[in-house]
Amino acid sequence: MSKENSANLIEFLQLVGRLKKIKRTGWVLRHVEGPECIAGHMYRMGILTFLLDDKDNLDKTRCLKIALVHDLAECIVGDITPRCGIDPEEKHRREDEAMKELATLAGSSGIELYSLYKEYEGQKTPEAKLVKELDRFDMILQAFEYEKAESRPHGLQEFFDSTSGKFSHPLVTSLVSELNKQRSEFENAHSVPQ
Repeated sequence: MSKENSANLIEFLQLVGRLKKIKRTGWVLRHVEGPECIAGHMYRMGILTFLLDDKDNLDKTRCLKIALVHDLAECIVGDITPRCGIDPEEKHRREDEAMKELATLAGSSGIELYSLYKEYEGQKTPEAKLVKELDRFDMILQAFEYEKAESRPHGLQEFFDSTSGKFSHPLVTSLVSELNKQRSEFENAHSVPQ
């Protein structure tokens, strides 16, 4: 490997390393104590892919790779949410440019990284669609964890509302059902008697 390639890979890894420190914007805007970082979110999504049933006729390895790449551009552009006031087309343009930069730095692996990102963004393959469901599920699971940790039942309802009716995979729907059950029990246990 040439010195230039090694230098590019170090730069790539340092950029990716930023994801360990960048807090997820949605939680910061809701004043959550100790909001998760982007890398933590991507890691749990990756672990979720291991829970898929082999009978799903999905490429689990591809799901894992998409989960690990789907927010990679945020190491350059940050975590842009609808509340940031940036047009969705502009957000996509920035993320696409960031992914092209990362792909260039990653050398021969860059083509696959960019392709996985585009697959996720396109939402045309079963694997990309499932990873989107895992992304949404991880968000509401995290919201519930914050509601419990901060004793604010129903305090992050908007995250649940934003995912309503958007789950179809059997594993994810069963997890959402169980999460809603636990959340309801938590809310009932913390409700103020009238």
